[in-house]
Amino acid sequence: MMVPDYALIAEISLYSYGFHEARPLARKIVATYRLSSEQLSSQDHYDFGMRAVKAVLTAAGALKRKYLETDENILMLRAINDVNLPKFLSQDLPLFEGIISDIFPGVTLPPPDYEHLMEGMKVGCSSMNIQPVPAFLTKCIQLYETINVRHGLMVVGYSFAGKTCAIRVLAKALGELKKKDMERSVKCHTMNPKSITMGELYGYFDAVSHEWYDGVLANTFRMCAFDTSGERNWVIFDGPVDAVWIENMNTVLDDNKKLCLMSGEIIQMSNSMNLIFEVQDLAVASPATVSRCGMVYMEPSSIGWKPLFVSWTSTLPASLKNYLELLESFFDWIVNPTLEFVKKSCKEPVFMPEINRVQSAMRILETLMKDFGLCGDTVLPSSHETTSLIECLALFSMVWSLGANVDYTGRKMFNTHLRSMLDRNRFGQPFPNEGQVYDYVFSKEKTTWVQWMDTIPEFQIAAGTPFHEIIVPTLDTVRFSYLLDLHLLNHIPIIFAGPTGTGKTIIIQNKITDMDSEKYTSILMQFSGQTTAAQTQDIIDGKLDKRRKGIFGPPLGKHCIIFIDDVNMPAKEKFGAQPPIELVRQWLDHGGWYDRKTTQLREIIDIQLVCAMGPPGGGRTFLTNRFMRHFNVMSFTEQDDKSLQYVNLYFLMTSPILPSWH
Repeated sequence: MMVPDYALIAEISLYSYGFHEARPLARKIVATYRLSSEQLSSQDHYDFGMRAVKAVLTAAGALKRKYLETDENILMLRAINDVNLPKFLSQDLPLFEGIISDIFPGVTLPPPDYEHLMEGMKVGCSSMNIQPVPAFLTKCIQLYETINVRHGLMVVGYSFAGKTCAIRVLAKALGELKKKDMERSVKCHTMNPKSITMGELYGYFDAVSHEWYDGVLANTFRMCAFDTSGERNWVIFDGPVDAVWIENMNTVLDDNKKLCLMSGEIIQMSNSMNLIFEVQDLAVASPATVSRCGMVYMEPSSIGWKPLFVSWTSTLPASLKNYLELLESFFDWIVNPTLEFVKKSCKEPVFMPEINRVQSAMRILETLMKDFGLCGDTVLPSSHETTSLIECLALFSMVWSLGANVDYTGRKMFNTHLRSMLDRNRFGQPFPNEGQVYDYVFSKEKTTWVQWMDTIPEFQIAAGTPFHEIIVPTLDTVRFSYLLDLHLLNHIPIIFAGPTGTGKTIIIQNKITDMDSEKYTSILMQFSGQTTAAQTQDIIDGKLDKRRKGIFGPPLGKHCIIFIDDVNMPAKEKFGAQPPIELVRQWLDHGGWYDRKTTQLREIIDIQLVCAMGPPGGGRTFLTNRFMRHFNVMSFTEQDDKSLQYVNLYFLMTSPILPSWH
């Protein structure tokens, strides 16, 4: 295949846009991309081909029309930065800036005037309780610039990078500017393309009636294309990108901007539309797709956990006003060293993002403070007793968040690490010296640390109980029942992960069965390798009532607990997606899913998710990071010898048929 002459193509295009120095600028574009492809890291979302050059030329032409008298080197440098900076990893930015400074010596860019947009974004952050961190606002501005340059773009990054929040904050900011007649407001239409089949996405012919049925995308795209309100329409695809479904959108993403359906219908994309793909990575995306889209890459490390903590403390009740500094100092001295220790020294059966562990600590601590009566409308006076209580509850929450997802050996190491930290910082009321930190809970009645087994009454087997239904309380059953109770009563999603035979399923089923039937209903599901998204959706939809138009939930006044066992069993597709998981994640992220027949969004309220899973391996798979981020994860370990001896001894002593030596 012939290699195009990039410099000649760029030179002709620049002359057509009105540039006088087209030839030297064209050479600079080619040199920039050649050096970038040679010196920068290799990433799935990087593209330095002809389409990338075309994007720079288009951006430069738009700037030339807007600023006729400005130095052309400045316009070209601005176009290159606008198109390329959003997609680079943090370690590649200094290299790219070095390349730019060599190719454009002495050229400095004046700072762009985004004063009104920044004000709008800060209003959006405030209304959504998001901290306006400079790195986050920079990414929002880059997203805005990319939307103005490319009609198709991808927001790439792992969980807790702020992808969804950036889109929502920018939409809110443009809505604020609309009030000043400076911008157009935004309508967002979100769908997960992997939670439905290809036919349900684009449309399909019925094999019996030979009728055409439109899919979710076809209806949404047509509605946006024919919208005459003048508002921006963002069609957001929040799900994995692979060659199975997105190759059908190549004509939409290139300069044709047309969606071609199997029915023969061709829908022209309007100038007010943008297609936004929100993905974790592009490991299985084709180069054809990557080259057609603008890229905005976001990293969790650029934001960190501290903004999440500030947002959480702003939601705490007024009673804790005097203790916010205490919480901040506690998190500051314990979180980072502990995260680093777990990362380097402990083995995790299930991968969890680091920021998710800190969020888990906040959730558990808030539930404990509610349980201990610390959350109210009256400000609690500063006292040594309350300070000590909050410190102990915070310490307990750290154990069952930062250290909850490690294996048996990791627990021993975590126990040693945490005790040494408490000794160095002279913690007021540390754990007792016997056993591990996992063996204790803070007692509300005794206001001190007590062992888990001391919190339950003497166990008696009810007369007539079948042998296979007898559950002898052990250390694991007691503590995990307590933690599950905390999460259920406070509507926090939770996953129990661990090997077969550790009691995950029976603990959850018993707890759900014991819940007040006047307040709670339940749906029990078990995933297998053959589970589909349609089956999952039908089971849940079949047990929910219609509250009002488009809104569904359990019977009025009740809360529904959905228990999914073996949640990591569904088989992965060719490119690694799991449609049942993507369907559930769409509800977790966006509050509902689409009716497959009417293609209308069904908002689902008053439900809560509880899951159990075995360690990945064999038929069980690794779940996507974007699904796991919503849960607090508790790892079960194999029963230790002490627990097994206790159970065996109990059955031996209570057996009606005693051995002769008894």
